[in-house]
Amino acid sequence: MFAVALTTEAFGLTDVGRKRQHNEDAMLVDSPLGLYVVADGMGGHAAGEVASARATEVVKQHITANRHLLKDLGNNPTADSRSAAAALVEVAVQRACADIYRTAMADASKRGMGTTFVCLAVGGNKGVIGHVGDSRVYLVRHGQCHRLTEDHTLVAAQLKAGTITKEQAAASQYRNVITRAVGIQESVQVDTLIVDLVPGDVFILCSDGLHGYIEDEEILPLVAGMQPADLPKRLIDIANERGGKDNITAVVVKVAGEGAAVSEETSEAQSRMEALRKIPLFRHLTYKEQTAVLSIATTRTYPAGREIVVEGQPGEELFVVIRGRVAIEKNGVEIAELRAGGHFGEMGLIDNAPRSATVRATEPTRTMVISRPDLMGLMKRESILAVKMLWSFVQVLSDRLRATNSELSEARQELAVAQAIQPFAEE
Repeated sequence: MFAVALTTEAFGLTDVGRKRQHNEDAMLVDSPLGLYVVADGMGGHAAGEVASARATEVVKQHITANRHLLKDLGNNPTADSRSAAAALVEVAVQRACADIYRTAMADASKRGMGTTFVCLAVGGNKGVIGHVGDSRVYLVRHGQCHRLTEDHTLVAAQLKAGTITKEQAAASQYRNVITRAVGIQESVQVDTLIVDLVPGDVFILCSDGLHGYIEDEEILPLVAGMQPADLPKRLIDIANERGGKDNITAVVVKVAGEGAAVSEETSEAQSRMEALRKIPLFRHLTYKEQTAVLSIATTRTYPAGREIVVEGQPGEELFVVIRGRVAIEKNGVEIAELRAGGHFGEMGLIDNAPRSATVRATEPTRTMVISRPDLMGLMKRESILAVKMLWSFVQVLSDRLRATNSELSEARQELAVAQAIQPFAEE
């Protein structure tokens, strides 16, 4: 595993807006720690400010005390280090949630206070996103803008369930009703997502006072048209020009890096995503969902001649060739070859059945590996992703069944022809 020297520079700005009397948003820009936060407080008089500030403080304290887990993720992104880093962010937010709840229970003037929360915690060439509520994280990469969080609101849930349209959502009187917040109850479900960091990436963390006035498709030209240091003010100015009914906060994080190791890691991160998007099982997932799949994937390197899977032996992993070349062998005979972007073993994601062929590296080869237990765990957490994946499984199996039926039909025809001409051949 090669080390990667990535750096981040970040800029943040918060504004009371044009209608509110005080600012209940909080933010954190801590590049030495690698932690960036936006929190949008809510509650009684001044209580929202207390909740957002306290959430930011508690999360910072916990991540500072356990920052080695982020370093471990960057230095050696194994399944264990990924799990530990995601748990670090989740536990930090849970601690903040319990702290705010206890404070509110002890002070009647603060009852019901809470806050939305989004953060990006950086460890080497990886980032961990934590999210509760309707503040958002966007990623601008390679000329495209992707939203990496889903709003925890009533309207978003209705959209997800298909009970309302986008037009109805935009006009709904319930569009600001939040279904999850930090501190309203003693604990809260925290969404986490691990992402690769690539030089040139721009992350935008913002409260709903900003994204309520700016469409997702407007973000890309804004990012492309100005320096990161100028972007928070420009975003806030736009929100104010369009109404400014809420507090407005924006944090912009730019990823940079130099050197051959960075170039290699950038190329590999891009190759992983491109390869995943071409596999039928994952083709119909959103960018955020594909990123979630990548977050459970590991990488393995094989020397030339090494067997990756062995015919007849059970297996529960899907392999994607990132670099190198492999041969597929049946009964000791090579029947196919796969290069970068090729994949094999997807049926192992369904059950632990014996492998139908041996796959051998014919040159030094690096693979991305997705295991069935990890994928099942992700599908349990992400119901919409699970439905898409199961439908894709059905399509793949249907295609294979049709292909098999076609081959059997051709074989029957050949057999019938052979039987028909056999008497003539005997004469």
